[in-house]
Amino acid sequence: MTQGDERILVTLAEIARFAGVGRAAVSNWRRRFGDFPAPVGGSDASPQFALDTVEEWLLAHGKLRASTGALDRLWPHIEALGDRDRMGLVIAETGLRFASPTVLPLWPGGVPQLSTSELRLVDEAVRAGLTATGGEVFRVLLERWLSTHVRQVTTTPAPLADLMAVLADEVRERLPVRRVADPACGTGTLLLAAARHWSAHELMGLTGFDIDPVLGRLAAARLALAVTNEHVEITTADTLRFAPDAGVQADVILCNPPANERDWGHAELATDRRWLFGQPPRTESELAWVQHVVSVLAEGGTAVVLLPPAVASRRAGRRIRAGLLRAGALQAVIALPPGAAAPYGVGLHLWVLRAANASRSQGRVLLVDAADCRHTPTEGGTQVVDWDGLRDRIIAAMDGDGPPGAVTVPVVDLLGEETDLTPARHVPPAVATSGVELSRSWTRFDHALVALRDAGQALRPLASGHPSQVRTIVSVGELEAADAVALMSGGAVPEGTLRRSPRPDHGVPVLMTAHLREGQGEQWWMTTEDVERGERERELTVTSSGDIVVVTTFAEFDAWVESSAPAVLGPHLQRLRVDPERLDPWFLAACLRVRFNARQAGTHASVSSRVDVRRLRAMRLPIDEQRKYGAIHRQLVEFERAAAQLSAMSGALSETLSELLAVGQISKD
Repeated sequence: MTQGDERILVTLAEIARFAGVGRAAVSNWRRRFGDFPAPVGGSDASPQFALDTVEEWLLAHGKLRASTGALDRLWPHIEALGDRDRMGLVIAETGLRFASPTVLPLWPGGVPQLSTSELRLVDEAVRAGLTATGGEVFRVLLERWLSTHVRQVTTTPAPLADLMAVLADEVRERLPVRRVADPACGTGTLLLAAARHWSAHELMGLTGFDIDPVLGRLAAARLALAVTNEHVEITTADTLRFAPDAGVQADVILCNPPANERDWGHAELATDRRWLFGQPPRTESELAWVQHVVSVLAEGGTAVVLLPPAVASRRAGRRIRAGLLRAGALQAVIALPPGAAAPYGVGLHLWVLRAANASRSQGRVLLVDAADCRHTPTEGGTQVVDWDGLRDRIIAAMDGDGPPGAVTVPVVDLLGEETDLTPARHVPPAVATSGVELSRSWTRFDHALVALRDAGQALRPLASGHPSQVRTIVSVGELEAADAVALMSGGAVPEGTLRRSPRPDHGVPVLMTAHLREGQGEQWWMTTEDVERGERERELTVTSSGDIVVVTTFAEFDAWVESSAPAVLGPHLQRLRVDPERLDPWFLAACLRVRFNARQAGTHASVSSRVDVRRLRAMRLPIDEQRKYGAIHRQLVEFERAAAQLSAMSGALSETLSELLAVGQISKD
């Protein structure tokens, strides 16, 4: 590396990335090797090390990954620039170096200049591209830059960008598109989606504007690497104040404008000609963007704009919303599920706009509530957007197929005191349960009820009694010392191996205490190859059939025999593997799981305490008697499962009947 003399610092996670291992492996190296470099900065919880000494140590011990080491070693030098803009410009220049000169974007105005040391970094990145594709080098650097500055730079997720392009094409009935524009293009994700969706034979030009020159430069680099012969123009400009795209007249506009701005030019733009439906209040910057977009659409053009949900209902904007409706400029409002884009806890809206036309003033507006298009919960109770289901519902609604959550409302019915365009307030409640489905629900309930009754009958003969002799107690620590049981703690999963989508059949579940708290223990998963590699390198704790799993946090404390192995254990989980000739796992799990056992084994008396597994106790019994108790515990587990299944079935059935009752779709024979 030819970068300057300043010492570059790296964290344990970055060292792990250099070596191609998990962070836990690097922590093990620190403990096992006395010559591992000492920290030169940071804190005890997050130490930092000198990059040059770390590289020397990794090379000396044969632990430096050769395939991607050049790029991984480059990143700390870029990060050491310390400034978001300088880092971004270096990455953008790297991308433009890799691009074909025939498709370099036009760049009106001055090009940001790089210093000599920054140009050396660009040269290093270009050399790294000799062993990998230039586009891949740029993509990796851009992703790391975005993750580093995630609080400062908001991007549109690629699935949402693709959906917006598909939606615009559907509204235009797949007519040819000559120009696509984005007046707030950021890093160019929406323009890239347009380039992917419309072929080069159709698309003649991509035009983007952004007030941030660094984001504009990055967008230019991304487009230069992605497109072939389209005309690309990225301009740095304050779109609302100076309207640089006034003469663009785009066929399609895709936009995710800034939200909740106050200094957007309210005073100086009071008499702007773009305010066809009234000057936006200072608090309604989003409606300023909406009117700007409508003003630069070509005749017959379509725009899809991502907006906060409050824009559809705030009283300050009702006059402008009414004007958009009367002019026929608003074609549809679509409520997205939370998690579709930042801020991820809010369900944003897509507004489908078209050029104003008085002849459409008595038309209708499509309202779609797709907030329920989500997958099963993941860690922390959040949910993953079901992009395929979301796209199918929106396209079906645009085609007039009447999917659930969609309604077409006459404009006159929307005009009023509030002019509230929130889809959920207009979409009628829909209960999709038919008579056959309701009958099936009752059948499932009956089966669950029978299963619970049978499990209870098996346990009914059991009675409380007094032991004939005093039982001796043994701790798990004593069992471990006698080699009757082996303990293994779960830990953090190596970076980049954890999946957060619905688990396929070949995926290995990853258990986390947060999942168990929410009752969703198998929603994250890893590939079989990653699990085998992690087990070989002793980075993962993987269960086998008959292992006992113990949750060591007091609030979620539990113990059970693993019957659906293999599974990977996360933090605060312990695996106990017993010697079956000396211990019955079902008997031991029955002794360990009781709450009074956790209380005496807790590290301190509070709900936030941790349970010391080695202090948990069990009765000392002969193996034959253990197996008798273990068989009873199996029956008890079946009873618990049947009770949980009945609870779930009765809750779902009750909710369905309540919905039918609320909409008047229920009757008594």
